[in-house]
Amino acid sequence: MSSSRNSDPCKPQACAIQDCLQANKYDESKCTKIIDELYLCCKNFYENNGKDSHTVCCPKFNLLQLKLKQRELGPIDAKLLN
Repeated sequence: MSSSRNSDPCKPQACAIQDCLQANKYDESKCTKIIDELYLCCKNFYENNGKDSHTVCCPKFNLLQLKLKQRELGPIDAKLLN
């Protein structure tokens, strides 16, 4: 199993999500583009390193596949109710 503990290629996207969530009072719907960017990075990570690879910034391969499929179906990020 590969490990990317020292150099996680998706860390900038993961940090950007945290910054976006904090700036938008944790309204995920305002961070959709950044979440998509993380998932794209994670997809590329698994394509380059294999589905058994590990990175702390990405969901496991099978969960990533599910999340990508769900996103194809339409809006999925939680919206805050007023």
